[in-house]
This record gives sequence, structure tokens and C-alpha cells, in this order.
Amino acid sequence: MYDFTALVTLLAIAFYLFVTINVSRARSRTGIKVPATSGHPDFERAFRIQANTLEWMPIVLPSLWLFAIYIGDAIAAGIGAVWIIGRIVYFIGYSKAAAKRGPGFAIQALAALTLWAGALGAVALRLVK
Repeated sequence: MYDFTALVTLLAIAFYLFVTINVSRARSRTGIKVPATSGHPDFERAFRIQANTLEWMPIVLPSLWLFAIYIGDAIAAGIGAVWIIGRIVYFIGYSKAAAKRGPGFAIQALAALTLWAGALGAVALRLVK
């Protein structure tokens, strides 16, 4: 079973729901009407946080599961948890100012690339055996 990976997957989805709701709240606070995606810096930052999270999820989630299957559930979940922590740091920094998004972006990108590279390496090793 992949209980830890399943939990981290659900936590990642919960975080994405949180940032999506945050965009709706930012629309209300700033008066940005649908379908506009610009007009107030606070809204634009909230929108980009949500969009960037969505952009990374197709990289992270399959890599997370392949890593769990080929290497191990607990290790995959631990790295996946680091990805979520990086997204939280990104959210906090970017919410304050676009220039403050770097540390969170670096943490989550390193975690995502570790999952991807680990899964790729494990699959490649299986293929050459």
C-alpha cells in the first residue's frame, strides 16, 4: 500500500483548493470581476500563486506516485511533503511581494525535480535489468 503517498497527494490537493479559494477572496477584496485576471497587484499575486501551483502539479503528482511505486512510499511522501512546504513558503512570500517568491520556489522545484529524477532513474534501472 501507498498510504503515505496517498495522504501527501490529498494534502497537495487541499493546498491547491486553498489557493484557489484565495483567488476568489482576492477578487472580492480587490473588486476584480470575472473574467479579468489583472488590475490589482494583490489579486494578480494570488492568481499567479494559484496558476503556478497548478502548473507544477502535473509534474509533481505523477512523479510522486512513480517514485513511491519504484522506490518507496515513505521516501516519496517525505519528498512530497517538502514540495508542499515549499509551496506554502512560496505562497507566504509571493503574497507579500513578487520578489519574495524565490525561496519557496527553490524548495518546491528541488523537491519536484528529485521526485522526477528518482522515478526516472528507478524506471531506467528496471529497464536495463
